[in-house]
Amino acid sequence: MVSSNGKNGHLPPTNGKGPTHDHGPASPRYAHITGWGMAVPERVMTNDEIARLVDTNDEWIQARTGIKERRIADPKETSTSLAISAALRAMEVADIDPEDIELIIVATCTPEYAFPATACLVQDAIGARNAGAFDLSAACTGFIYALGMAAEAVKGGSIKAALVIGAETLSKVINWKDRGTCILFGDGAGAFVLQGSEVPGGVRSCVMRSDGSGSDLLSLPSVGQVRSANFGGLLDPTIEMNGREVFRFATKALAAVTHEAVDEAGMKLEDINAIVPHQANKRIIEAAARVLELPEEKFVVNVDRYGNTSAASIPIALCEAVNEGRIRRNDNVVFVGFGGGLTWGAAAVQWDVTLPPELSRWQRLGRQTRYAVLRFNSMGRRALRRMEGVLFGSESPEGGVEPPKRGSKK
Repeated sequence: MVSSNGKNGHLPPTNGKGPTHDHGPASPRYAHITGWGMAVPERVMTNDEIARLVDTNDEWIQARTGIKERRIADPKETSTSLAISAALRAMEVADIDPEDIELIIVATCTPEYAFPATACLVQDAIGARNAGAFDLSAACTGFIYALGMAAEAVKGGSIKAALVIGAETLSKVINWKDRGTCILFGDGAGAFVLQGSEVPGGVRSCVMRSDGSGSDLLSLPSVGQVRSANFGGLLDPTIEMNGREVFRFATKALAAVTHEAVDEAGMKLEDINAIVPHQANKRIIEAAARVLELPEEKFVVNVDRYGNTSAASIPIALCEAVNEGRIRRNDNVVFVGFGGGLTWGAAAVQWDVTLPPELSRWQRLGRQTRYAVLRFNSMGRRALRRMEGVLFGSESPEGGVEPPKRGSKK
């Protein structure tokens, strides 16, 4: 697995660590992005490889989408495994203990399970034993929604630290015979750590919008639909999209919601140093730049190397932009996206993190040991639960003891 994370730093909490303190803020609270990380599969699929599957070619794909290649998960890689890797890297940048994370939100439309939530699996894997965890489904806009919800929880004082993740393995739900969709999507994950502070800045606004009348334009059938459609059988659900209509919607939505987020943050468009859009299609991003009357250089674009990674695209693009020095301290940044639902949204952020000290080899080893201990604790809880089941008996779903076996006189 190839992974990357930022090198800039974090704003430490102002009132200490841990979830045992009094959460009630005595002064205004601000939600700062203090850590960021990404994880993508090693396997690269080029346009030439896709051309062996459907009637297309590299020139055609690049001209219409800007995509040259994308990352594809191997059979053992999942949205959960990518989310865990991205989360650990974000926590490393933030220099935060897993036990200090109090909320985990995973934005995904490709979870392994309807339940348990992917966020719960992440919570267990990273040892965040004090965190509430849930998944959020808003398609490609999911990361914006998750960021907004976590930021409000931090600003309100109910939590001090949150982990927000966008993770997708869209290659598992692609119809590889559909030229209109199989060329677009890739796999990956990105994560942010949010922490509360009395220092002004951080997430200054978040606007979320939806229009269910366009739900048929971009969709991914789930278990309920495919079972009923097949009279109790199972079909492989795949992404369905009306590309022309989605393109038309997206170009308008990106510009409009960017204006809303900037206005709500009390800023002007000329104050914005960089815009990190959802990486769906380079032509959509170029059209949005024209509508906003902004130079394309202000837009962070990496769709050429990753394709559309849905809820993961914005944090992945942000990580690369920070690593490349395109986003620097005190820059004003807008995250903006759109997706199935239809949904769209934007967040205006003051990127005011500071440079952290480089950790020594022994400090890194100590952190890795700490994470290993927390994972071992999880294994211990699982073993204890099994032992209790053996000693005290299993309960039935109705809350009583297991029913007697068929044929028993009891």
